[in-house]
Amino acid sequence: MKNCSLSDNQIIELHPDIFLIKGKDSSSHVYLLRSDYKNVLIDSGVDKNFTNLRQSLLSIGIKIRDIDIVINTHEHFDHIGANRYFQEHALISAHRFAAVKISTQDKYVTLYESGDLNEPALRVHLWLENRFRFDLGNFVLEVIHTPGHTSGSICLYELNRKILFTGDTLFAGGALSYIAESGSVGDYIYSISHLTTRKINAIYPGHGDMSEKPEDDMQKAIMHAKALLNNETGVNVTNFREAS
Repeated sequence: MKNCSLSDNQIIELHPDIFLIKGKDSSSHVYLLRSDYKNVLIDSGVDKNFTNLRQSLLSIGIKIRDIDIVINTHEHFDHIGANRYFQEHALISAHRFAAVKISTQDKYVTLYESGDLNEPALRVHLWLENRFRFDLGNFVLEVIHTPGHTSGSICLYELNRKILFTGDTLFAGGALSYIAESGSVGDYIYSISHLTTRKINAIYPGHGDMSEKPEDDMQKAIMHAKALLNNETGVNVTNFREAS
């Protein structure tokens, strides 16, 4: 397998106790890590996708209150919207640049829109820094700050299996992530260049297919970003709900 096509599979066990829950419509993918100590979600998807997320978790044998930690890869609505269903019992975490935008309800930067006037404010309990580490026993996640798509974007590197959860920083095929309101093409190139120094066996992005060709993907992403800086036409930019 080089690129893992999701097709119609809603849930995929990528490794023992690492599950992909495929995002629907505008929602990002959600990853569940069922570790020795804690149950962790990487991103929560949009709030309107929560019913689907709950059913998917139940089919794995996990209830909503069994989730201990939610780690947001960045501050956009399609990755944080369902946080509200976890924040009363689980620790919500994000890089501090993303956390300040989430906690202050900066809807311009988060792109978050909702017509529910009674919705609870989103909170972030753990404000992460680069190289922060989650020691979960059978999994160890290292936070890598990768600004570019947004200022608060992070990747999560699982040290034992050398896999990288990339959010909207890196996609299969090296498609360039939309450079959002708080982002920077220069930061993006620097971040991807930094990732090339790591041994990475696979990338698990926030949208689209998985990939086991991370070196090719990273080189193509850098090439696309440099082409964007040079105003070249035909740059391969992703076209997800928020163009991220």
